[in-house]
Amino acid sequence: MNPITSTTQAHLDIEDIAADLLLLKGSSAAIVLEVSAINFGLLSEREQDATIYAYAQLLNSLTFPIQIILVSKQKDITDYIKLLDSRIVQTQNPLLQNQLVKYRDFIKSVVRQGNVLDKKFYVAIPFSSIELGTMSSLKILSSKPSTSIVSKDSLVDKASTNLNPKRDHLIRLFARIGLKAHQMSSKDLLQLFFELYNRDLLGAKTKLPPV
Repeated sequence: MNPITSTTQAHLDIEDIAADLLLLKGSSAAIVLEVSAINFGLLSEREQDATIYAYAQLLNSLTFPIQIILVSKQKDITDYIKLLDSRIVQTQNPLLQNQLVKYRDFIKSVVRQGNVLDKKFYVAIPFSSIELGTMSSLKILSSKPSTSIVSKDSLVDKASTNLNPKRDHLIRLFARIGLKAHQMSSKDLLQLFFELYNRDLLGAKTKLPPV
């Protein structure tokens, strides 16, 4: 039997994370924004229509590609259950104690059914190696992603120059529809991708809606 020499990293598009950027194979890069959410169901019909219209305007105004990522995972409420347990022990009123026990059991039941999800929304703004002028589109389509075509410092500098105005523009557009967005730091990106690639352990489920 031949020994396994391939690594997981060899099959990932991510080459490195530096200067709050995702550096991808083939001298590409991306900025990732974390975006807040609004409870659409609590809005009035008029507010819902206005939000949909504003979101459509946002998408139609874009002159560059983006990718919207929704990550959902079962919420960890261990600490909250411990808090309820302590309140049950401390409560002297039997009626209130009984209500707390029922409430705790209800929460446990909901979680077991997988109905309590923690959802996070992200938007990735890509920077293509075509924009560097170092590769033709034909070569990119006909070859596998390669390693460093340009130096990391050069890629970071050019990608930042290209992506930062797009980032600021998108943040302003999100603010118009009541959404807060910020660029994820290198530390945040490392944590995010650790969770994504270990979702069997963490219970995360990732959906990539088309844009």
